[in-house]
Amino acid sequence: MSERLESIINARLAEDKEAGCFWWDGKWYSKSDFSELTDKCEDTLRKSGFGKGQRLAVLMPNCPMIPALSLAVWRLGGAISPLNVKSGMPSLIGTLELIEPFAVVMSDAIREEADTVFKEKGFFCASCSPMGPLPPLEGKFSSLETPDTAVIFATSGTTGMPKAVPLSHGNIYDNCVKTREAVRGLEPGDIFLSVLPNFHSFGYTVSIIMPLTMNAGQAIVPGFLPPQQTVRAIQEARVNIIFAVPTIFSYIISAMDRGSLPKDLLSSAKLMISGGDRLSSNMHETALRVTGKDVMEGYGLTETSPVVCVNRSYEEHRAGTVGPFMRDYEWRLRTEKGEETDENEGVLWVRGPSVTDGYFRAPEMTAERFKDGWFNTGDYVRVEDGYVRILDRVTDIIIVGGFNVYPQEVELVLHSHPAVKTAIVVGMPHPVQGEVPKAFVSKVEGAEVTELEIVKYCKNQLSHFKVPRKVEFVDDFPLSGTGKILRRVLRERGR
Repeated sequence: MSERLESIINARLAEDKEAGCFWWDGKWYSKSDFSELTDKCEDTLRKSGFGKGQRLAVLMPNCPMIPALSLAVWRLGGAISPLNVKSGMPSLIGTLELIEPFAVVMSDAIREEADTVFKEKGFFCASCSPMGPLPPLEGKFSSLETPDTAVIFATSGTTGMPKAVPLSHGNIYDNCVKTREAVRGLEPGDIFLSVLPNFHSFGYTVSIIMPLTMNAGQAIVPGFLPPQQTVRAIQEARVNIIFAVPTIFSYIISAMDRGSLPKDLLSSAKLMISGGDRLSSNMHETALRVTGKDVMEGYGLTETSPVVCVNRSYEEHRAGTVGPFMRDYEWRLRTEKGEETDENEGVLWVRGPSVTDGYFRAPEMTAERFKDGWFNTGDYVRVEDGYVRILDRVTDIIIVGGFNVYPQEVELVLHSHPAVKTAIVVGMPHPVQGEVPKAFVSKVEGAEVTELEIVKYCKNQLSHFKVPRKVEFVDDFPLSGTGKILRRVLRERGR
């Protein structure tokens, strides 16, 4: 699709200008209000010298400025990169050095912590409130290889080095259109809950951009915790569409079941769809019993903008699967060596208009996962009557509450501790988070260190969800015939 997002959204904003666009902090704001906020952001960016081919990094929780800055940046021909402030300063610096933003816009709450560090590295920073205004910027120019890039999502690569995924206007709009088409019941006038982090492609595309492209409203919440903000948004804004990760559904529905949240909290919800991680098998029964509605599942990746598969409706829903592939996705199953297979199980490769062309400024990494337009998802799946069941992750990524944790990133931090000789991090099951990291550590000969000291050391350098919950000291590691450490054996030991 060749249309740019700003053209599509501008057209929607011009229709019924006084209709509700977003709910924020107890108040509804109209399309006119949103247009005014966006116009002011665009004016400030233009006067600051921001223009075609440049990138704006944003470190803010969910708030009206996220969609406003996105639209303003696109109108000027640039790209936006929403980042996770909790990913840790070393990770953020690495990401910023990779994407080379014109400037970094952050929330007032983190300015004192981040401003000095960023400026020392040569990045111009500015802070603003959730509703603006955006202060003047003194940025620097760095051309963009792909002018059609709309968003750059950044995360840690499996090597521990920064990895960035550039998505084009066509990628994102195609995913919005196909998702809306696939999920029966989505329609103009719906109210989406926008609680998923904006630095996560699931939250950004599905809960922020898709409503803007289809004349739907959104109730914006800075984050899920504390949950009272989310509860208030659902009740006051009359949210009827909820896309969320399993952790959020588990918390809300379990709290309703216990009586600590209102029994009718989700009475206005007509669709509840989970993504980002596996949904616990017992959640289907609990959701039906407590709310009278099931939670459907979908599947996607940042590289696919993100949705690949989703269950279509409650009538066609198959619990335990992520639904059928969306229209225009081609798919293949291959062996772990990349060979074609006739089996109905294998590593999933996909191709389609929602799939990015490759990683940002990383040709070697791109060559590892992309071939002739096909993308290796790294997930081992089974396809049954067109429905996809995720069996395992071929990669060693640990998914904590819907967020990716790359073991080698945590291992790099552990290896920097003077008492650590070798460290291997694996995921172990957790009833709420899905998985949590566990570290197996062999100590330098003669060194003394406790589990508590290792955990504290990691807390100082990593986001909380990346910190190992347990540390087990070992004398040696299980090895394969080629001398490779067998993570599979360690995972079994950690259960």
